[in-house]
Amino acid sequence: MKLQVAIDRVDIPRAEAIIRQVAGAADIVEIGTSLTKEYGLRALAGLTGGPGPALLADIKTCDEGAYEFDLGYACGFVYLTVMGSSSLGTLEACAASAAAHGGVMMIDLLECDEARIERIAGFPDAVYCLHTSVDSGATAAPVGQVRAFRERFPRIRRIAVAGGITRGQLAGLREAGVEIAIMGSAITKADDIAAAARDCKAAMG
Repeated sequence: MKLQVAIDRVDIPRAEAIIRQVAGAADIVEIGTSLTKEYGLRALAGLTGGPGPALLADIKTCDEGAYEFDLGYACGFVYLTVMGSSSLGTLEACAASAAAHGGVMMIDLLECDEARIERIAGFPDAVYCLHTSVDSGATAAPVGQVRAFRERFPRIRRIAVAGGITRGQLAGLREAGVEIAIMGSAITKADDIAAAARDCKAAMG
C-alpha cells in the first residue's frame, strides 16, 4: 500500500519544507486543492523537479478535462484528480490524457452515489478515491467502507481512501486491498513531520 501525504493551506516555501521532511517515507505527495487554487499549476511546477515521491495535484477537474490534465502532466505531476460527478466526456478526456502522458487519473468519488459510481466504473487504469470531505468530518469506519465498496463494485480494482485516516487504521486498509492511503494533518501538523510519516509508513506493514 502506498502512503500519500496531503499538503494544504500553506505557502510554497512551507510546502517545499514538508516535501523534504516526508520524502523518505511518502510514496506520493499531494499538492492540495488550496495550493493549486492559490498559486496555479505553473507556479507549482517547481515542486516536481528532482528525485523524491511522485507528486499529485488535487485539481478536482470538473470540465475542460484535456486542457487541465495536459497542463498538469506538462508541469511534472504524475497523478491528477477529476471529480466523479463530471460528465463521462470529461472523464474520458482525462483518461486519454493520462494514457498519453504516462500519468495516473484519480477519480474523486466525493458525494457520488452508487448509481453514479456504477456508471463511471469502466476506467480500469484509474484510481478511485473514497473521500469524506473535511466539512463532513472523518470517516468513522474506513476499513468497513472499503470492504463494502469492493463487494458492491468488484470491477474497480484500484482504490484510494481519504478523509481523517489514522495510523491505527492503516494495517486494516492494507488488508482490505487499498492501493493508496491518503493522510494529511495527522502527518503535516505533527511536531516531528518526518517521524510521523515514517511511523505511518511502518504501520502499513
